[in-house]
Parts: sequence; structure tokens; C-alpha cells
Amino acid sequence: MDGHAAATDLELLRAHVDGDPHAFAELFRRHRDRLWAVALRTLGDREEAADALQDALLSAHRAAARFRGDSAVTTWLHRIVVNACLDRIRRRQAHPTVPLPDGNRAEDGSGAGGPEPAAPAPDHDTALVVREALAALPLEQRAALVLVDVQGYPVAEVARILDVAEGTVKSRCARGRARLAVLLGHLRPAVVAAPSPRPDLAGLTGDVPTVTPGNPGPAEGVGSRSSRYRRDANQEDT
Repeated sequence: MDGHAAATDLELLRAHVDGDPHAFAELFRRHRDRLWAVALRTLGDREEAADALQDALLSAHRAAARFRGDSAVTTWLHRIVVNACLDRIRRRQAHPTVPLPDGNRAEDGSGAGGPEPAAPAPDHDTALVVREALAALPLEQRAALVLVDVQGYPVAEVARILDVAEGTVKSRCARGRARLAVLLGHLRPAVVAAPSPRPDLAGLTGDVPTVTPGNPGPAEGVGSRSSRYRRDANQEDT
């Protein structure tokens, strides 16, 4: 494994294709936090993000031999993750779910199963509003904003990840910011010295879980890490 630490991403990917049982796990370990953050910010749901990340990594694991080297390996990985997230959103929109009624709540809104929970903290409220506003954007605008404004990737890199022109990324970001400015306008102070061209997306930053990898084989490594993300999600929701 010491040799893996010194290898480049491309060398690791090639080693994986050649049958190295640990190379892909090391490649994922290097980039897992940023890939997870992109999935989480794009989908806005930890369980969905964990599933999308697992789908993406399995796809990358199987498609590694077809990597042509036209872009950096990390760009290729991000593209697969973004596409997996957008596919999940499209499926969710095509087959929306209907929430089940709360059997513990009376029709007048009073709780029959115990006292009302405490009101959420203001910071939590703001983060929730920001996530909902981002989720209301068209998919292409959402993906561009997550990568540029939330994750801080350069426009040129985002263009390679999304496989579009840089001007297209800038246009999508501009339209998305304009829409978010309307949706989030009520969060701004009543008096501001100068309006910012970008809405405040601070509610979407941070909170990225850190996973300490073991030493599994490639296929096992992908599944075990995604399962760990889901366990983190379940623990946080309890």
C-alpha cells in the first residue's frame, strides 16, 4: 500500500485495470470527501447521496478500462458522481412519492403522541430554506452552482466535469443565482450596503463526514464505504 500512496491518480486507475486489488480503494480514499460533498449538496439528502455515490463508484469501478485520459481522473470521477445524482433526481421527479399521513397527530394539529418537539434553531431553519431553494432550480443550474459556488471549483474545471463550454457554466450559474436571489431574498437584512451578486449558500457548506478506510478489495471497498455513509446518515437523523 505504500507504493499506492506515491502513485498518481492515473497510475492507480491503470493498476486497477491491470488487476491490482487495492488501487481503486486508494483512488477513492483520496477523493471521497469531495465526491461525497458534491453528491450531498446536489441531492440535499444524505441517504440519497450515499446511494448515488455508491452507484457512481461502482460505475467508475466497472468502466475504468474505458477511461481515455482526455481529462484528469478526478474530473472523470466527479462527472460520474454528478451524472448519478442527476439521474436520481430525474427518476424522483418522474415517480414522486406521497408522504404518509402522521397517525400520531390529530386533525386540529395537536400532537397525540406526546409534546411538540422544540422549534429548530435559526441556523437549521436557514440551512433548510437554502437547500429547498437550491432543489427548486433546474437540474443543470443546480449542478453548476453546487460545483462553482458551494464547492468552489474553477469554472474551467466545472466545464470539464459537466462536459459543456465555460460560457454555458457561467450562464447556468448566473441564471441560478438570479433565481436563488429571489427565493432567498427574505433571508437578507432589511438594509444592506451593497447587494451581493451571489446569494448566501453558507447553509450548504460543511457537515461532510470523514470516513477512515480499511483495506478491502475494490468492489468490497466501494460498498463498505457507501454503507458507512448511510450509517452516518441514520445516526444523524436519530
